Amino acid sequence: MELLDGKKISSDIKKEITAEVDKMKANGEKVPHLAAVIVGNDGASLTYVGSKVKACELVGFESTLVKMPSTTSETELLKKIKELNENDDIDGFIVQLPLPEQIDTQRVLMAIDPSKDVDGFHPENFGKMALDMTTFIPATPFGILELLERYNVETKGKHTVVIGRSHIVGRPMSILMGRKGFPGNSTVTLTHSYTKNIAQITTQADIIITALGVPNYLKAEMIKDDAVVIDVGITRVPDENDPRGYKITGDVDFEFVSKKASYITPVPGGVGPMTIAMLLKNTLLAREQKKLK
Repeated sequence: MELLDGKKISSDIKKEITAEVDKMKANGEKVPHLAAVIVGNDGASLTYVGSKVKACELVGFESTLVKMPSTTSETELLKKIKELNENDDIDGFIVQLPLPEQIDTQRVLMAIDPSKDVDGFHPENFGKMALDMTTFIPATPFGILELLERYNVETKGKHTVVIGRSHIVGRPMSILMGRKGFPGNSTVTLTHSYTKNIAQITTQADIIITALGVPNYLKAEMIKDDAVVIDVGITRVPDENDPRGYKITGDVDFEFVSKKASYITPVPGGVGPMTIAMLLKNTLLAREQKKLK
């Protein structure tokens, strides 16, 4: 069994991006600038956005954090998005989800300029991805592809089972694993809460990508020997023995599944660090595309 080490690979990617930024600086070019908008005080979201800002500093990007109160109206948020769309200094920006209930998430995502949508959630970018065109791939699926590629995990002709059909991970992953090229060219089954006999399907899978958010859902008896297991789940499970009062747990029963798998991502330290690295990569891409215009 080999660990797909997201911590290590994300660190390699950040070094590669830093080298690109150093070249830009040496040529007197503008460095990439990423903005993040956060509405409200959700603890997990604040931590996540904070780590994105730190990552920007690390690679030499400029970054802007826009904090708005949880009482922000949809109109106010759309006005802020319009400002960011029109601000030439900002190459890409993200709106941290989830948003408070008074705001229509879909309307907000639609308002983002597709050329600055480094999260890859705008329908224009999602459509381009589905058509195999160059575009921003959502950061988590992009990170999974990068892990598979850098560990040279064979995907051609393999049976990939995706558990979960969210627009952020499951749905894009099912499209990307079936596309032409590497990683891709696999036969994909997309499963979800209404799928019957999931274990029957997962035991036939060469590659399993699970993004359910149900701790320890995937058990050893649900996979075949030497399967590749990608765990996107991340849940805080109460734990009195941990000083934080909780431990981070994935969708996979790691202790037992890891004994049967050929490759597996740990939680934490697997897919999570890759998400931020690929967001930086998308921001670099946004800056480069702007230069070509």
